[in-house]
Amino acid sequence: MINKNSDIGVLILRITISILMLFHGIAKIGKVEGFYDVMENINLPTFFAYGLYLGEIIVPIVILIGVRTRIAALMFAFTCFVLGALGHGDEFFTLAPHGGWALELLGLYFFGAITLFFTGGGKYAISTSNKWD
Repeated sequence: MINKNSDIGVLILRITISILMLFHGIAKIGKVEGFYDVMENINLPTFFAYGLYLGEIIVPIVILIGVRTRIAALMFAFTCFVLGALGHGDEFFTLAPHGGWALELLGLYFFGAITLFFTGGGKYAISTSNKWD
Protein backbone atom coordinates (compact mmCIF):
# COMPACT_ATOMS: atom_id res chain seq x y z
CA MET A 1 0.00 0.00 0.00
CA ILE A 2 1.20 3.49 -0.82
CA ASN A 3 1.60 5.83 2.12
CA LYS A 4 -0.31 9.09 1.99
CA ASN A 5 1.93 12.16 2.14
CA SER A 6 -0.14 15.35 1.98
CA ASP A 7 2.93 17.52 2.59
CA ILE A 8 4.51 16.42 -0.70
CA GLY A 9 1.20 17.13 -2.46
CA VAL A 10 1.09 20.64 -0.98
CA LEU A 11 4.72 21.18 -1.99
CA ILE A 12 3.96 20.14 -5.57
CA LEU A 13 0.97 22.51 -5.64
CA ARG A 14 3.07 25.38 -4.26
CA ILE A 15 5.82 24.79 -6.81
CA THR A 16 3.41 24.41 -9.72
CA ILE A 17 1.20 27.46 -9.30
CA SER A 18 4.02 29.74 -8.24
CA ILE A 19 6.45 28.88 -11.05
CA LEU A 20 3.74 28.96 -13.70
CA MET A 21 2.53 32.38 -12.51
CA LEU A 22 6.11 33.64 -12.36
CA PHE A 23 6.36 33.13 -16.13
CA HIS A 24 3.41 35.50 -16.56
CA GLY A 25 4.94 38.07 -14.22
CA ILE A 26 8.42 37.92 -15.72
CA ALA A 27 6.93 38.41 -19.20
CA LYS A 28 5.40 41.69 -17.97
CA ILE A 29 8.60 43.19 -16.59
CA GLY A 30 9.03 46.57 -18.25
CA LYS A 31 5.60 46.36 -19.92
CA VAL A 32 3.34 47.47 -17.07
CA GLU A 33 2.56 50.75 -18.84
CA GLY A 34 0.33 48.74 -21.15
CA PHE A 35 -2.04 48.29 -18.21
CA TYR A 36 -2.41 52.01 -17.47
CA ASP A 37 -5.50 52.24 -19.69
CA VAL A 38 -7.19 49.47 -17.72
CA MET A 39 -6.63 51.40 -14.49
CA GLU A 40 -7.86 54.67 -16.01
CA ASN A 41 -10.99 52.97 -17.37
CA ILE A 42 -12.02 52.02 -13.84
CA ASN A 43 -10.96 55.36 -12.36
CA LEU A 44 -7.93 54.08 -10.47
CA PRO A 45 -4.50 55.71 -10.43
CA THR A 46 -2.19 54.22 -13.04
CA PHE A 47 0.38 53.23 -10.42
CA PHE A 48 -2.02 50.44 -9.36
CA ALA A 49 -0.87 48.65 -12.52
CA TYR A 50 2.38 47.94 -10.68
CA GLY A 51 0.35 45.60 -8.47
CA LEU A 52 0.92 43.09 -11.26
CA TYR A 53 4.51 42.77 -10.08
CA LEU A 54 3.35 42.07 -6.54
CA GLY A 55 0.71 39.54 -7.55
CA GLU A 56 2.59 37.83 -10.36
CA ILE A 57 6.20 37.91 -9.12
CA ILE A 58 6.59 38.65 -5.40
CA VAL A 59 3.63 36.63 -4.08
CA PRO A 60 4.47 33.54 -6.18
CA ILE A 61 8.04 33.64 -4.86
CA VAL A 62 6.72 33.83 -1.29
CA ILE A 63 4.44 30.84 -1.96
CA LEU A 64 7.26 28.92 -3.63
CA ILE A 65 9.59 29.20 -0.64
CA GLY A 66 6.76 28.71 1.83
CA VAL A 67 6.68 31.84 3.94
CA ARG A 68 3.28 32.85 5.31
CA THR A 69 1.73 30.65 2.67
CA ARG A 70 -1.87 31.22 3.73
CA ILE A 71 -1.76 35.01 3.52
CA ALA A 72 0.27 34.82 0.29
CA ALA A 73 -2.31 32.41 -1.12
CA LEU A 74 -5.09 34.90 -0.32
CA MET A 75 -3.13 37.61 -2.11
CA PHE A 76 -2.59 35.24 -5.04
CA ALA A 77 -6.33 34.42 -5.19
CA PHE A 78 -7.13 38.14 -5.07
CA THR A 79 -4.71 38.73 -7.95
CA CYS A 80 -6.46 36.03 -9.98
CA PHE A 81 -9.86 37.53 -9.17
CA VAL A 82 -8.76 41.01 -10.23
CA LEU A 83 -7.11 39.71 -13.41
CA GLY A 84 -10.29 37.83 -14.25
CA ALA A 85 -12.56 40.78 -13.54
CA LEU A 86 -10.47 43.45 -15.27
CA GLY A 87 -8.86 41.54 -18.08
CA HIS A 88 -11.24 38.71 -18.86
CA GLY A 89 -14.64 39.64 -17.44
CA ASP A 90 -16.33 39.16 -20.80
CA GLU A 91 -15.04 35.57 -20.98
CA PHE A 92 -16.42 34.34 -17.66
CA PHE A 93 -19.34 32.44 -19.15
CA THR A 94 -17.69 31.41 -22.40
CA LEU A 95 -16.00 28.33 -23.76
CA ALA A 96 -12.63 28.36 -25.47
CA PRO A 97 -12.34 27.13 -29.07
CA HIS A 98 -11.06 23.77 -27.81
CA GLY A 99 -14.15 23.28 -25.65
CA GLY A 100 -12.80 24.10 -22.20
CA TRP A 101 -13.77 27.06 -20.05
CA ALA A 102 -12.18 30.20 -21.46
CA LEU A 103 -10.76 31.06 -18.03
CA GLU A 104 -9.69 27.57 -16.99
CA LEU A 105 -6.03 28.49 -16.41
CA LEU A 106 -6.98 31.45 -14.26
CA GLY A 107 -9.51 29.23 -12.49
CA LEU A 108 -6.84 26.65 -11.72
CA TYR A 109 -4.60 29.34 -10.29
CA PHE A 110 -7.45 30.78 -8.22
CA PHE A 111 -8.64 27.47 -6.77
CA GLY A 112 -5.06 26.28 -6.23
CA ALA A 113 -4.49 29.41 -4.16
CA ILE A 114 -7.71 28.83 -2.22
CA THR A 115 -6.56 25.26 -1.54
CA LEU A 116 -3.24 26.56 -0.19
CA PHE A 117 -5.11 28.99 2.02
CA PHE A 118 -6.87 26.05 3.69
CA THR A 119 -3.90 23.66 3.79
CA GLY A 120 -1.05 26.03 4.53
CA GLY A 121 2.42 25.48 3.14
CA GLY A 122 3.02 22.02 4.60
CA LYS A 123 6.11 20.81 6.40
CA TYR A 124 8.40 21.41 3.39
CA ALA A 125 8.14 25.18 3.72
CA ILE A 126 10.64 27.63 5.17
CA SER A 127 8.15 28.84 7.74
CA THR A 128 5.78 26.38 9.45
CA SER A 129 5.01 27.68 12.94
CA ASN A 130 2.87 30.79 12.30
CA LYS A 131 -0.92 30.64 11.88
CA TRP A 132 -0.44 32.14 8.39
CA ASP A 133 1.90 29.32 7.33
